[in-house]
Amino acid sequence: MSEYSVVGKRLPRLEGVSKSTGEAFYTDDLNLPRMLHGKILRSPLPHARILNIDASRALALPGVKAVVTGKDTKGAKYGVYARTSDQQCLAVDKVRYMGDEVAAVAAVDEDTAQEALSLIKVQYEELPAVFDPLEAMEPGAPAVHEVERNICGKNTMNYGNVEEGFRDSHYIRQDRFSTGAQAHCALEPHVAVASWETSGKLTVWTPNMSPFAKRLILAKTLGIPQSHIRVCKSYIGGAFGGKSELFSLDFCASLLSIKTGRPVKIRYTREEVFTTTRLRHPMIMEVKTGVRKDGTIMAREIRVIGNTGSYASTGILAVYLTCSSFFKTYRIPNLRYEGYCVYTNNPPSGAMRAHGTIQARFADESHLDMIAEELKMDPVEFRLKNARQTGDVYPNKSTVISCGLSDCITQAAEVSGWKEKRNAGTGARSQKAQVRSQGNRGVGMGCTTGLTSLNLSAFTPSAAFVKFNEDGRANLLTGAPENGQGTETMLAQICAEELGLGLDDIVVTAADTDVTPHDIGSYLMALTFVSGNAVKNAAADARKQVLEVASGMLEAPPDKLEAKNRRIYIKGRPERGLSFAEVIRQGLIKGVPILGKGHYMPNTEYLNVATGEGKFCPTYTFSSQVSEVEVDRETGEIKVLKATTAHDCGFAINPLDVEGQIQGCVATSQGLALSESVYWQEGKMLNPDFLNYGIPCSLDMPAMKPIIVESHDPEGPFGGKDAGETPTHVGPAAIANAIYNAAGVRIQEIPMTPDKVLKALEENRSR
Repeated sequence: MSEYSVVGKRLPRLEGVSKSTGEAFYTDDLNLPRMLHGKILRSPLPHARILNIDASRALALPGVKAVVTGKDTKGAKYGVYARTSDQQCLAVDKVRYMGDEVAAVAAVDEDTAQEALSLIKVQYEELPAVFDPLEAMEPGAPAVHEVERNICGKNTMNYGNVEEGFRDSHYIRQDRFSTGAQAHCALEPHVAVASWETSGKLTVWTPNMSPFAKRLILAKTLGIPQSHIRVCKSYIGGAFGGKSELFSLDFCASLLSIKTGRPVKIRYTREEVFTTTRLRHPMIMEVKTGVRKDGTIMAREIRVIGNTGSYASTGILAVYLTCSSFFKTYRIPNLRYEGYCVYTNNPPSGAMRAHGTIQARFADESHLDMIAEELKMDPVEFRLKNARQTGDVYPNKSTVISCGLSDCITQAAEVSGWKEKRNAGTGARSQKAQVRSQGNRGVGMGCTTGLTSLNLSAFTPSAAFVKFNEDGRANLLTGAPENGQGTETMLAQICAEELGLGLDDIVVTAADTDVTPHDIGSYLMALTFVSGNAVKNAAADARKQVLEVASGMLEAPPDKLEAKNRRIYIKGRPERGLSFAEVIRQGLIKGVPILGKGHYMPNTEYLNVATGEGKFCPTYTFSSQVSEVEVDRETGEIKVLKATTAHDCGFAINPLDVEGQIQGCVATSQGLALSESVYWQEGKMLNPDFLNYGIPCSLDMPAMKPIIVESHDPEGPFGGKDAGETPTHVGPAAIANAIYNAAGVRIQEIPMTPDKVLKALEENRSR
């Protein structure tokens, strides 16, 4: 808005120059005196009992300083949620996937540590394994953990009267969809450096999305107080959800440092990152929907099977988020949902950008397009008819307090030229009527709703401090990590605007558990809404204190003073004022240092992931995308030509950054849609490298048109919500619907590879 000086402006990143020049400090850049290097020994079997570990030969190798196994740990199990804590940092009795951690070595260099691993002898008793989630649920299937039918968790939600809704429906359709596993593919591999001091203090540097959550789990697994652990910030070379949990290298580097009294660094190879960190959850989704003749959705019945792999991680949450995705975007009066999180002997799945939701949106938006076709309705009109609106109340009692979904749909359609291109799509006509003047091109739409935080524990709130320096500039202390999404710039803009300073006047200190206050971390798009509100409140507190000091100097009540453009002056009389530096110095002379404190606790209730009960999220974001594709009928190759993405971010605190986030989301979702998937054979990953994985590059990217929609959320900082994740949800669905419009084939499994397109085209010809 025009009255704002800093927020709403297209400003460059604070860390942009240091990153572009190579000055930015990443964890692997850290080399401490006397530092050792660690390596981790992993299981060659997908499922086995550990009978014995003999590390004597490794310990005798010159240069090896320590070897640790499960017997050296406290045996503590950890996980994202207390009731599903099922993983040990080093396996004690059993390994559950090919790559499970068995032992760790610290040596004077990486080569020696690697050689030492080959000298450790492990005796296993191989056990039957299961890799398919449907087979894992069968009676008598090998037990990955001691739970019935390998079901890690179940989520159900029922509201309304589903049977009555189907009876009142004119048309009922049921479809099945499936999605594969996707890897995060951050350019920076996972790395940790740990340093133990004789005083009993452990310092850990690691690229992570929540230093406070990392400290909590390290304290639990190491058996030392949280106050004795410091987790420090370093730049993150890509995360996308994949650096949110504790990993074995964090623990092993710490334990080896404690044992040797020397710093220890462990860096994963690219293969280790692929095979032993986390992947997107593969899912099978069965969707049944009933609608009236006019397109009004009456009832839905959904069943989801999520493959969480060998450990629970965030599997239960992923299955719940899949559920919530089926009722958040459109008005659904009657719904029955049943979701299962299932253990297998595959590598573990976990949080990834658009966690659990991108799978659901692919199924849901494809399914709804198929219904719209049967009703002979334009997909845009069908969506607008059922779209959520401001004031709607979700079945878990959350209220939609700001909603730009209809605007997103309308603007994406208008800007993309939807009507003209949709009608020209060659797949939309019968085989006899197809005209090739447009080539094999088509357009498709996908829509979604995203979260702005999630109440899962006591760690939902965030806090911030603002303190002033003698020169009138301010230090912002926040526990929020910079993931590469522009977090620090966005928070500094909020701080500067609230104080009346410029962006250059804010110095950010972030994500250090010994220095900064607690923060929720970069989970579920909480940084703008939750961390941003905490910063705004801290800046408001500091501003109040500044005005109180200035009041005595200017002989005017605080409520008659204005703080703007680095000055404090009497309202309506800008010539009668003082600089911030003059006021701050006067406060220090009088012994009144200014320290603003602020926190923000979202107005939510604790989420019960089993039943979906609880007002779990304070507000929601919305997106719509129109994808234009070209399908080669001879090769099956799909080329995305253009992606027009409209996103309701509430208020764009930094429009330049919002557009960049939308573009990044387009790239992530296109990879999942068309080419990215990991493949296994009896638990062994077959493509754990960039060469064979299929990550898209710059030449694969379409022309992108980001559209910012502003609904000005009443509770967001300056009306802001989020821009970092929600646009990811819609890509696969929009591309799938565009493929159908272009070629007349419906692909219900992603990635939608050329062989699947050719198979579908052949099936069409044979009908």
